[in-house]
Amino acid sequence: MEHILKGAPVAASITEALAADVEELKARGVIPTLAIVRAGDNPDDMAYERAAMKRAEKCGVAVVNKVFPTDIPEAEFFAELDDLNKDEKVHGILMMQPLPKQIDGAVAREMIAPEKDVDGCTSASMAGVFTNTKVGFPPCTAEAAMEMLHFYKVDIKGKKAAVIGRSLVIGRPVGMMLMHENATVTNCHTGTVDVPAVTREADILIAAAGRLRSVTPEFTNPNQVVIDVGINWDEEKQGIAGDVDFDAVEPAVKAISPVPAGVGSVTTSVLMKHVAEAAKK
Repeated sequence: MEHILKGAPVAASITEALAADVEELKARGVIPTLAIVRAGDNPDDMAYERAAMKRAEKCGVAVVNKVFPTDIPEAEFFAELDDLNKDEKVHGILMMQPLPKQIDGAVAREMIAPEKDVDGCTSASMAGVFTNTKVGFPPCTAEAAMEMLHFYKVDIKGKKAAVIGRSLVIGRPVGMMLMHENATVTNCHTGTVDVPAVTREADILIAAAGRLRSVTPEFTNPNQVVIDVGINWDEEKQGIAGDVDFDAVEPAVKAISPVPAGVGSVTTSVLMKHVAEAAKK
């Protein structure tokens, strides 16, 4: 196993496999299509949108951009979502969140048809993750973390895994996905007593707390594989950094993913894989 687990080779592997699937679908007259829904001009949303479109082009996935003003009335926004659900040419829907304050985000998420929920934001998709059934899709970032482990042949079965974070976007679903592969999983959170004592015992550590450089060497052990899912703005260095203090932790563990150039670069490839799977269905 490599020591620095970079995301680019993982993304390239997924994209290469996906290209063949997309060509097969197109030969049957099916063009895998993703609708990207955005209300307003949030810079983070726009950056992810551009990254998704770039990856879609590489994979041969078509993109329909649905961009609305920040002040779009809730009823109008819901009607647009309903139209996308009914459009048989659209196979996946990616809705940028959070939505403007006048739109009930919880209602909007549940409006997305599970079979088109390629970003895993609906209750149906989450139920699919927890029951290990093919309902909807897992959240892309959680699956990207798993793709990293698979690509670098990290042994999961029978291993101890610690996840720092319990969000529905990453922490809880990735914990369940690890458990489905027979890891013994502990989800650490703000109520956990002595988190470092728990994580030091783990063979695999997934850092997904959303706290800049909060994971230090005391959280780790020399035989540990660390996957950093955190994306934080480092004001001092004016750049993106992870939840893990990379410079301090990297020499102290068996393997580690960096931020940037780690899990984040795999997420859009997973998104496109979901679109192709939705088109197949």
